[in-house]
Amino acid sequence: MEIFGVDIGGSGIKGAPVDLERGDLAQERFKVLTPHPATPDAVADGVKQVVENFGGRCDRVGITFPGVVTGGSTIRTAANVDKSWIDVDARALLSAELGGLPVTVLNDADAAGVAEMQFGAGQGRKGTVMLLTFGTGIGSALFSDGVLVPNTELGHLELDGHDAERRASTKVKEDHDLSWEQWAHRVQKYLAHVEMLFSPDLFVIGGGVSRKAHKFLPLIEGIKAEMVPAQLQNNAGIVGAAMAASRA
Repeated sequence: MEIFGVDIGGSGIKGAPVDLERGDLAQERFKVLTPHPATPDAVADGVKQVVENFGGRCDRVGITFPGVVTGGSTIRTAANVDKSWIDVDARALLSAELGGLPVTVLNDADAAGVAEMQFGAGQGRKGTVMLLTFGTGIGSALFSDGVLVPNTELGHLELDGHDAERRASTKVKEDHDLSWEQWAHRVQKYLAHVEMLFSPDLFVIGGGVSRKAHKFLPLIEGIKAEMVPAQLQNNAGIVGAAMAASRA
């Protein structure tokens, strides 16, 4: 059975077939830019482009969404895509766009977290583990003894009077040309706030910026929890999406 994973983000839609035994991409991923406005039909077309780049031949597709997904299908929030996504039956929409292929939809950070817990930095870890993905926004995945608490969306905690992701996302770093030191200070404040609320044993730092963890993690001070970069880096969402599809 060939399982495909697609990760919908605020800036890009990327995907690939996934080798679920290794927890890695079976082929090099393909990416298209997220359309603006990122309406349901426009994003669904982007997903179709990604899948069709590989010939469209697969048995199941797992797809992440940057917002709350309830009941495995219904979109409840849409912070970094068009608001018209809210209350959409994403599974039905995306399955229809892909010619009726079985589709599984889940929160993007939850997908990344599931992959990291199975194959990456969280493998074998008990206690409270928090994966945070830094990108266009900030995603979160919370695990208690390996069990996911879905749809936490902690990027929307208030920090300095704003959504935290409006202060400490990678996009904010780029938009405001912040140095690594300046950005690390903002991330530190955010991590301290999350730690106060949840007292995790481990923070796994994911998203594309995890490739450069050596540039900012050593600058973060005063956090009691262990902090490590995501091992699957920016492929974690794709792998986690495929894992979810394989279990559906």
